[in-house]
Amino acid sequence: MRFEVIHTCKQSGARVGKLYTEHGVIDTPCFMPVGTKATVKGLSPEEVKATGAQILLSNTYHLYLRPGHELIERAGGLHKFMNWDGAILTDSGGFQVFSLSSLRKVTDEGMYFNSFIDGSRHFFSPEKSAEIQRALGSDIVMAFDELTAPDISHERAEEAMERTLRWLDRFASVRLKSHQTLFPIIQGNMYADLRVESLKRSMPYATCGIAIGGLSVGEPAETMYAMLDALAPHLPKDMPHYLMGVGTADYIVEGVARGVDMFDCVLPTRIARNGTAMVREGFLTIRNAPYAEDFTPVDDTCDCYACRNYTRAYIRHLIKADEIMGGRLLSIHNIRFLERLAAEIREAIMQDRYLDFKEDFMKQYKG
Repeated sequence: MRFEVIHTCKQSGARVGKLYTEHGVIDTPCFMPVGTKATVKGLSPEEVKATGAQILLSNTYHLYLRPGHELIERAGGLHKFMNWDGAILTDSGGFQVFSLSSLRKVTDEGMYFNSFIDGSRHFFSPEKSAEIQRALGSDIVMAFDELTAPDISHERAEEAMERTLRWLDRFASVRLKSHQTLFPIIQGNMYADLRVESLKRSMPYATCGIAIGGLSVGEPAETMYAMLDALAPHLPKDMPHYLMGVGTADYIVEGVARGVDMFDCVLPTRIARNGTAMVREGFLTIRNAPYAEDFTPVDDTCDCYACRNYTRAYIRHLIKADEIMGGRLLSIHNIRFLERLAAEIREAIMQDRYLDFKEDFMKQYKG
């Protein structure tokens, strides 16, 4: 795996790059749809590819519990198992265990947690997370880290950061498959000094990418931007920078201006299943009554399958009638919206006008 910077915007410093993997080349900045359980919910791999997506994210925690990483390895690895020939990134399971709250216990050795399926007790160590991801055979493997809530003390944040760094050293001791690359994860909560320290101490383990974790977990947007601003001068120039769990248009546009190259989030497909579309102005709640007789496309500037073939009124009918097709169509649209946004961002960077693009976009975007 290698990363090539194609162009750096003279106006903003944002970059266009190419990340070369065994399963294809990824143009950055990019958005990665989330296929938690080896599928982007409701969509076929062909439909996801048609949106322009070049890389998917899958979930170590969920695939470990069901169907099991050993089974997936016997099937020929995650790419073959889910019939996706593009690149795949697997997260480490740390966020999912963090979100279990009362069902988990964190120690220096790792995390104990109860299965959300049957309540059975399990344990993830850094080594176990690495072994699971090795079996899955993803292209990008995420380090096992400890996430923390955004309102903790500096002392508690430092303790979690130190544990994450110790876990990183243990994780890196597990030999991965030849095509796999480890991305360390920067932690440090909402404290700039800890964030910078975490980055600098993680760098010896980074060969072709580094991730920023523990943001967009409930803190104000201004706080997240402040953490990215603190990190930006120290981020490696020859590697992609991945901001984990971020998928709204405004966060992506602002993140790119602060040096971020890769994004992922379940939001586009989750809100689609609830009847909400992503548009240039923010969010369009199609399930609402005003769209019952709206016979225009979801977005008349969009070239996705849903917008080319169906109206707001029809999709609203499907959502209200609990028909699966409604969520599928909006999922296609929302992923395509973010893939188009990423392409527009890359074009603006190549033309050295990214700050102008950002200003124009944010004037229109209402969230």
